[in-house]
Amino acid sequence: MSSRELDAAGIFDPQLRKSYELCRELNKQHGKTYYLATLLLPPDKRPYVHALYGFARYADEIVDDLASTLTDDEKASALKTWGDEFLELFETGETSDPVCIAVLDTVRRWNIPKAHFEAFLHSMTMDLSVTEYQTYEDLYEYVYGSAAVIGLQMVPILEPTDNAAYTYATDLGVAFQLANFIRDVGEDLERGRVYLPLQELAQYGVTREMLEKRSLTPQITEALKFQIARVRQLEEQSRAGIMMLDESAQPCIETARILYCGIVDAVENIDYDVFNKRATVSLYRRLAVAIPAWRKARKLWRTPPPNMDDDFVVIIS
Repeated sequence: MSSRELDAAGIFDPQLRKSYELCRELNKQHGKTYYLATLLLPPDKRPYVHALYGFARYADEIVDDLASTLTDDEKASALKTWGDEFLELFETGETSDPVCIAVLDTVRRWNIPKAHFEAFLHSMTMDLSVTEYQTYEDLYEYVYGSAAVIGLQMVPILEPTDNAAYTYATDLGVAFQLANFIRDVGEDLERGRVYLPLQELAQYGVTREMLEKRSLTPQITEALKFQIARVRQLEEQSRAGIMMLDESAQPCIETARILYCGIVDAVENIDYDVFNKRATVSLYRRLAVAIPAWRKARKLWRTPPPNMDDDFVVIIS
């Protein structure tokens, strides 16, 4: 499967192919829903999206590897060293880093701004020193770099017909991240972090100490409902932007929108108990969304494959 994608994208250099394949494996292993969505893209676009995911995942591993014996200061130093080297080589594209080879190639092919990667690395650094956010505006600084810029990086690859697509991509990226924060309240507490704005929680009588008790209360439920409403508002705002992308890319992003933002539906389905249960989008829902999208996507590809991708069958099941 990967070989066909790389051939379709015109990527034939052995070193480049090896790097792109590594990024694809990182995506497949760690980003199941994201990877499913990429399989709805034309094969010649997939490697570039895998590369961007590989960059984000590699940085995230430095920051959030719970098995790591490094201190936060040591992690910050490792992230800075890796990130600085990447940014220094941004223009030349010359690197021996196994992940960044593909990332820098993607950057050059699609003219992706350096500022997006600087913002992302800034947010990853924040994770090593900031454990809570007082206001939504404070949180937005982090979310812009950790999520919005991922969408902004992808937009050139998806060939927009209107520059307004970048604004809508920002909204959708933020919605994805906020949905994750709602689902992962319990997991984030294990890392010593709270991503729900404390002032907004306080409006419902919720404190960080209450969250740390990991016991659902009516106040916490109401606070989560408020956060869910914001996700849905951002999701709704973003929908017009999908129609501004190349037609062949629309099934991918539409599927990602439904499944990622569907996380908040799953939170409602577990009665908001994000401390003791994992909110997941059901297999039935994934099938109901992904299979029709797959059929639509194949019709839009310039050179559709004769059979369904093996990876697609595995991921949705």
